[in-house]
Amino acid sequence: MSSTAPTAPDAAPDQAIRLADRVEGTTRAVRLRTGIRRHRTDLLVALVWVALAGWLTHGLWPDPGGRTLALNPEDQTLYEWFLAVDARALLGDFHLLTDRLNAPDGINLMANTTVIALGVLCAPVTLLFGAPTTFALLSAANLAGTALAWYLLFHRTLRVRRLAAALGGSLCGFGPGMVSQTNSHLHMTAQWLVPVIVWLVVRLLRASDPGPTTLDGTGRAGSVGPDGRRMVSSAVGLAAAVTAQVFVGEEVLFLCAATLLVMAVGYAVADRDLARRALPGFAGGLAIAAGLALLVLAYPLWFQFAGPQGVADGMFSPAYFSADLSSWWAVSPLSVAGSDEASRLTTGPAEYNSFLGWPLLLVTAACAIWAGRRRIVLPCVVAALVMGALSLGPEVVLGGTRTALPGPYALLDGLPVVDGALPMRFGLALLPIVATLLTLAVDRALRGTGRARRLVPLAVVAALLPIFPTPLPTAGRPAVPEFITAGHWQQCVEPGGVLVPVPLPTPQEPWPMRWAAAADAGFGLPEGFFIGPYGRDGTAAMGTFTQPTSALLADVARRGGQPAIGDEQRRQAAKDADFWGASCVALADDAPHAASLKTTLEQLYGPATRIADAWTWKV
Repeated sequence: MSSTAPTAPDAAPDQAIRLADRVEGTTRAVRLRTGIRRHRTDLLVALVWVALAGWLTHGLWPDPGGRTLALNPEDQTLYEWFLAVDARALLGDFHLLTDRLNAPDGINLMANTTVIALGVLCAPVTLLFGAPTTFALLSAANLAGTALAWYLLFHRTLRVRRLAAALGGSLCGFGPGMVSQTNSHLHMTAQWLVPVIVWLVVRLLRASDPGPTTLDGTGRAGSVGPDGRRMVSSAVGLAAAVTAQVFVGEEVLFLCAATLLVMAVGYAVADRDLARRALPGFAGGLAIAAGLALLVLAYPLWFQFAGPQGVADGMFSPAYFSADLSSWWAVSPLSVAGSDEASRLTTGPAEYNSFLGWPLLLVTAACAIWAGRRRIVLPCVVAALVMGALSLGPEVVLGGTRTALPGPYALLDGLPVVDGALPMRFGLALLPIVATLLTLAVDRALRGTGRARRLVPLAVVAALLPIFPTPLPTAGRPAVPEFITAGHWQQCVEPGGVLVPVPLPTPQEPWPMRWAAAADAGFGLPEGFFIGPYGRDGTAAMGTFTQPTSALLADVARRGGQPAIGDEQRRQAAKDADFWGASCVALADDAPHAASLKTTLEQLYGPATRIADAWTWKV
């Protein structure tokens, strides 16, 4: 007879439950620690990029209102005005046709690169600290945000190691084209939605595939049939991302769509079975996304092309804005290994889009060959060749000399929408393509053994070092008159009325637009720097027609002296003021040839009234 006490009937199940709870608790703790470790690494990578972006733009801090980008100050003035106008949405005062410039006709915000989504999103910053602060913040945030978004896409969609993803993200966010476009082109550097769009397209393709093959070609098992719920959610998400990108930068969206189209064709060639299986569901998902996006975008796009002050064509010459073939193996002057001599290979310091340098081109080609077993490599190579060829424009230029050899872009020249994109900006599409090839190669090396494990990452880093960016040059700029900053302008013009600064803003000298930006676009301006239908036969042009009085004042500001003023000039001055709907004319003390301008204005409009540091005339 056993001396052991009998076990209660419920003891064993209770012990099993307690054991299961302990195992589950341990598993949760392990997952939590792993998740914290994983996110800690991602956060560290993000902080490094934030620090790098801040260092590159540090010349604008800590006084954004007193500093400007030295290489492209005109465009910075334009974008600060855009941000001020966009911020008025928070005050309930926002229209796609704004009367705050080019009075009385106004300008079409959709026809200009007005970064509406960014301006509205950052409206609190603009209204509290001013448009220059918002501009400086976005200049840095776009670089770091784009790098982080591509890093997450590479790591979580291609399933590559974090080091490989970080190298790829760095090139996407801080490549030569991105750094040069940071010279005031906020609509081109805000590319952090592009990886989201790519991810949603990939997700839609995977959900449409009824077979076992996945996009990245790793051999992981996929679904056994189309996933309708994921297809619909991907289509809805894609529609939302595309819609948002339209109000950030349409040209970036166009480049993204063109690149994805070329890659889709290349992938269909590389994996015909996948194309045959997934095409019906994928095409249906894209149709849903397009339909949903058009529900929201139909009116804004109509307004852009056919609405008041809209333009339906591009205004920039494709032949002029073409990438020089030799620029591809040159190094940007804004990189550590660059030189000012290379600047002759492009149109300006904001367009070093194709300056990758020969070391990076050679290493990328080698990585493409070495990682060629991945199905995504062929589409990347095809897209790189196509987009690079299109960047050359309608006629190939080599070393600054036109060769008379037609470029592939000649086949697209004049097509609607396409003619709104500058050919040289097709080169921007190569940054994420090259980054993808480098990321795949580095990841394969890190997963392997032998010499390649160290050799490949070292080769990639060595190729990236020559194009490591340097801080953007900045300079001081004149302070906005106290007449504006202290709100004294309201003594001679009501909010929403028209103030005429002397001299008036032009595309070449838009500086008075800083007055309006400093006043949160509380008043309108005549003429100015914008795109409108003032070219021949209503085509797109930069700026508007100059009225006789503004031309007269501009000439005095340029040359000084005292023009002959008679009754005819006075009648014309009154007529122009009436045309503009002006309430007040203002002349700041620091205007060029201020004494000559004051005498001229007194002969045109009578005695001046002194308000703070400006002379004013009620008209």
